[in-house]
Amino acid sequence: MTSSRYPPKPRPGDRVAVLSPSSGLPGVFPLPHELGPRRLREEFGLEPVEYPCTRKMGSTPQERAADIHAAFADPDIKAVISSIGGDDQITVLPYLDRELLRTHPKPFFGYSDCTNLLVFLDNLGIVGYHGGSVMVEFGRPGALHPMTAESLRAALFSRGDHELTPAKESGSINGPWEDPRTFDSEPELLPADGWTWHNAGRVVQGASWGGNLEILSWLLMADREILPPDAYEGRVLFLETSEEMPGADEVYYILRNMGERGLLRRFPALMMARAKNWSFDQPLDTAAGELYCEQQRQAVLRALEEYAPETMAVFDVDLGHTDPQVIIPYGGQIRVDGVDRRIVVTY
Repeated sequence: MTSSRYPPKPRPGDRVAVLSPSSGLPGVFPLPHELGPRRLREEFGLEPVEYPCTRKMGSTPQERAADIHAAFADPDIKAVISSIGGDDQITVLPYLDRELLRTHPKPFFGYSDCTNLLVFLDNLGIVGYHGGSVMVEFGRPGALHPMTAESLRAALFSRGDHELTPAKESGSINGPWEDPRTFDSEPELLPADGWTWHNAGRVVQGASWGGNLEILSWLLMADREILPPDAYEGRVLFLETSEEMPGADEVYYILRNMGERGLLRRFPALMMARAKNWSFDQPLDTAAGELYCEQQRQAVLRALEEYAPETMAVFDVDLGHTDPQVIIPYGGQIRVDGVDRRIVVTY
């Protein structure tokens, strides 16, 4: 990987692309999708521009790659924002033009299945932004959470350091997007505990790498866009899990296999997200949800003990499939200060 560079930032009034590099869910659930661009326009002063596949379910990988190319190559587009994730963005990667993206860098915002494109851009030396999808964060019922809005605004428009703080409230329960009543009020949140630290007696600073754990496991299985282990030496690993809610054993197995590859020990620090612990398929109550999170934490600690015993870890960072959500610069600098219990990202 070449040394990373931050693409130029948009300014209020600029045009930004809204793409569906994975699933065309905006065509199935128009309510959150139409709310998201309206907020981009009214609250952030940006002009969203949709591309042909944005609302198209079943678009081919080639069609989605064409949208990505068009958005990055257009000099009037100053940032690219994903509508949502999905489950097959890995099939788009072979059709991407590396030279086109390298010579037309743009800030890209997305997470979940968009880990694929973030890894791809990182390998080109382009800093991306993990978080901030149109349908979920910008299209949140009721209003954007203030913590999410602050992080999005900083990541979109500013440069320099931004200190993260633990959320005082958090939630995983979603209302049905097909029901207009879902958007009458904000999601219910519960009081949240602060971060939990492990091996916290030092300070680590480095370029970030990671994203959604399930998607990274697919990239590893396909041996796609994953560099030799020594390429990640000294980087800050950040991980999150999705609404698929992988069990603790699966989380351990993925990390174990990263350890067997010689990858896990390369990262001197790990930021582990607050786990998504509710879905329509697994509607856990509060006690069961807390148990799910604790079991995931123990699975991560087990893998670290076996394969990366010196790695510092901080758990329950509000990144990924969390509400509220903070934006993580992908390939950008992160300072994890275990001594003072602080995390500072560079946008």
